[in-house]
Amino acid sequence: MKIGIPRSLLYYYYYPLWKTYFEELGIEVVSTPATSKKIIDMGIKHSVPELCVPIKIYIGHLLKLIEDGVDYIYVPRFVSILKGQYFCPKFMGLPDMIRHSFEGIEDKMIIPTIESKNENIAEYKNFKIFEEKLGISTKANKKAIAKARRVWESFKNYCHLGYSANEASDLALGKIIETGTLPAKASVTIGVVGYVYNLYDSYISMDIIKKLREMDVSVKTFEMIKEDVLNQKLQNMSKNLFWTFSDKLIAAGYTFYDDANIDGLIHVTAFGCGPDSMLGKLLELDSPVYEKPFMTIRVDEHSGENHLQTRIEAFVDMIKRKKIKARRGA
Repeated sequence: MKIGIPRSLLYYYYYPLWKTYFEELGIEVVSTPATSKKIIDMGIKHSVPELCVPIKIYIGHLLKLIEDGVDYIYVPRFVSILKGQYFCPKFMGLPDMIRHSFEGIEDKMIIPTIESKNENIAEYKNFKIFEEKLGISTKANKKAIAKARRVWESFKNYCHLGYSANEASDLALGKIIETGTLPAKASVTIGVVGYVYNLYDSYISMDIIKKLREMDVSVKTFEMIKEDVLNQKLQNMSKNLFWTFSDKLIAAGYTFYDDANIDGLIHVTAFGCGPDSMLGKLLELDSPVYEKPFMTIRVDEHSGENHLQTRIEAFVDMIKRKKIKARRGA
């Protein structure tokens, strides 16, 4: 049996958990290749214009899995992973959007509802659906869930050590990554604020983290911050943004502002994202208050790599010049 997982959206956060769970049950996991122009064009063709780029890309990956002939496609309905916080409506309505858009696809979809007390979603209620759908026993199911939980905890531990989500995913799954990935003593440290599906999809972000590291920049992202630190930061704010990952990003942004070791912030956002329009503006307005440079990188399906390269080179150069000037006492 083959179950397909689109390489999009929260694939970049939960893939180690999902892959471990299904393989422990003896199910072959098929994930799509990295986003390409062909995949995004398929998504755009079958999407309404109002959808944000990540959702269009998800649809393209889903169509690729249909082409590949998998038995099932895993399309979870993410609702909440923290009390009082909820996912963007596009996440909650994604399975319905898909099953009403493509005739005959519903029989191939497995749609669990994901609700959890924290971001580790390896809870029995979130995976009980597979007992009936795939004919597995409760004992086997719980054993697979327990292993998936341990692997995901390992993934998060690697993130907290400073590895990117892609690197941490490989390490948690026992893969060997390129040595020297983390800059030992980078001259500049930048907090990059962005959803995992924007930062780690190389087509959307144009490998911004890799490009920054090549410029002798140490990169910090929200998943490198422990969950209790982010939650505490939210509790100290007069009002949060309601949506789960938007709250994670706003908490990370102000954590970076408060961190003396962070030299500046870059917000990577996809065109058409409603929550990001508020999040980015709040961080931009408070940039002068914290006396840290802030830049927005807004991407869509037409963004060019040269444009990105020029902007981040200028941003990093500005920060380096500022630090040199400060050391000289000017």
